[in-house]
Amino acid sequence: MLYKVKLKNADENVLLDDDVYEALTADPYLSKVDFINNLRRHSSGCAVFQKTWKKAEGGYKTETIYLHRLIAERFLEDTRTSKKNLVGAKNGNKLDCRLENICWRTRSVASRQRKTSSKVGYTGVYKENNRYRAVISVDRKSVHIGMFDTPEEAALAYNKKSRELYGDDGKINVIRPKGKDE
Repeated sequence: MLYKVKLKNADENVLLDDDVYEALTADPYLSKVDFINNLRRHSSGCAVFQKTWKKAEGGYKTETIYLHRLIAERFLEDTRTSKKNLVGAKNGNKLDCRLENICWRTRSVASRQRKTSSKVGYTGVYKENNRYRAVISVDRKSVHIGMFDTPEEAALAYNKKSRELYGDDGKINVIRPKGKDE
């Protein structure tokens, strides 16, 4: 069974497996702070629990628990390594916290999976004059893939090279249909 948990500050839901939901709601501490009903959408796009506590000696302490990291630490700890110590969403949806979608990643894989900053809208694609250059990073160096007439052709060339170099860990551009600008 799949649980959809409504976020407090957004019209979105977090997706959870039933065994994960049961474990989180059965945990004494998480139940005490009403963890499940106080999840918010963080500015990074993931689900987070935040609570500010007044300290006995004065001042305040803010507790922050990232849902995807909590789940990975409790359910996927056996797949964590010294290099794979960052948590990511395989499908790119940070609110999809099903076990099949969460994985431990290396810093380089997490970096490759980030959203593009390219003005063209595709990772590794840049406009030069009236053509489009495709480039990919290999060992921290930019490698030229080729020049293309359309951004879509350049993005497809980037995708092919990314699969060749990085397999499933590579970034893949989602090609938009021509004429459908956002």
